[in-house]
Amino acid sequence: MSASSTAALIASAETAVPVRLVAKDAALEGPVAAWAAANAFTGKSGQLLLVAGADGALSEVLFGAGASFEAKGLRALPAKLPAGTYRLDGVPAAETGAAALQFALGAYLFDRYKARPERGAVHLVAPDGVDLDETLTIASACALAREMVDTPAADMGPLQIETIAREIAQSAGATITVTEGQALLEDNYPAVHAVGRAAAPHRQPRVIEIGWNLDRTDLPLVALVGKGVVFDTGGLDLKPAAGMRNMKKDMGGSAHALALGRLVMAAELNVRLVVLVAAVENAVSADAFRPGDILSSRKGLTIEIGNTDAEGRLILADVLTRASEHSPDLTLDFATLTGAARVALGPELPPLYTDDEALAADLLSASAAVDDPLWRMPLWAGYKASIDSEIADVKNDSAAWAQAGSVTAALFLQKFAPTTGAWAHMDIFAWNSRGRPGHPEGGEAQAMRACYEMLKRRYPKA
Repeated sequence: MSASSTAALIASAETAVPVRLVAKDAALEGPVAAWAAANAFTGKSGQLLLVAGADGALSEVLFGAGASFEAKGLRALPAKLPAGTYRLDGVPAAETGAAALQFALGAYLFDRYKARPERGAVHLVAPDGVDLDETLTIASACALAREMVDTPAADMGPLQIETIAREIAQSAGATITVTEGQALLEDNYPAVHAVGRAAAPHRQPRVIEIGWNLDRTDLPLVALVGKGVVFDTGGLDLKPAAGMRNMKKDMGGSAHALALGRLVMAAELNVRLVVLVAAVENAVSADAFRPGDILSSRKGLTIEIGNTDAEGRLILADVLTRASEHSPDLTLDFATLTGAARVALGPELPPLYTDDEALAADLLSASAAVDDPLWRMPLWAGYKASIDSEIADVKNDSAAWAQAGSVTAALFLQKFAPTTGAWAHMDIFAWNSRGRPGHPEGGEAQAMRACYEMLKRRYPKA
């Protein structure tokens, strides 16, 4: 992967320009106060003012903290600062770790296809007490997920996802198996095969499975599952041009599962780990699956196809069933599953579905702690009838009367989710629709840091 950063955290530096956090309407003194007044700097959240010393060189930077400090505001800093090395002044001690991570997250830049003007590197000296290795590892995992999403489908097909998975497995000493093409039928992944069979031969569908620490049968087993639709045309129920434009991001669930798996293994959490990804292209050809088809699934349930554009839940059905065969204690799945989730909660707040109260509480607590938003949505039993089929065990598109498309999609997945332990589904968007400092338009990591924080709390390194 080739994304670069214009900023990085470093352990120390001989000299560093201070970035002073200034609360809204806080009193400043001397020449700095006059300079701030001349530039209408009031400490409003996100404001930045460069201050020169007597020799004309940059002596400090004022950064508006607003009415109350929020570490996430520092994500905008790398894009605003000139090249140089900096340190933070005025960050509350309890927030230094979060501040450093937000700075690192804001350093992401996708430059694989476009040369950027040289602006020099921006470095931040990690505040005292910050676990630099952990912070950089988390930022790197988020960058990996974002870059996978940002990469066009021509260069991020099923094979490329497999290659990244192999690199992650190899670096952690984990095992990896890949089942692809016709072998999917032989190994009983019929729904994955059906969705991906219309793609070109060099982009054939596959199921990727990473196993780590599996010989430690005394440890709980965590399964991470990701939807990897590398491009979604909608199939024969073809999407309109506007709906298809950003469908390179429909593999965002696989990117999140792989990046989170890398985090878990790097942290050596006290678990056994299985990462399962179904990587397919929902293409259009004479061999594409059709509306009205009845598909088999690994679980043995038959699925009536009402709409070929509801393909993500089909491939997840097979890999969730595979996850259940490991008897996991906890299963987390990530998928860019429904537009209905965006209608309900918008692009920045992913829905969380689980029927396990303890898991819901742990995830929401972790979400708040690391400022990685999640919002719990109901697995409303009253809508289960909307996915009943007259001629199959279930159908992949819900009846119009139910309306709640994200809820009914989650109810579909629940039929295939493991029952040996808790399960949670995140219907992520994996995308920034509006570009702003620290949040360029394009791929975004969502729910991943919250899940990692929850896992660290539940299963800390022995």
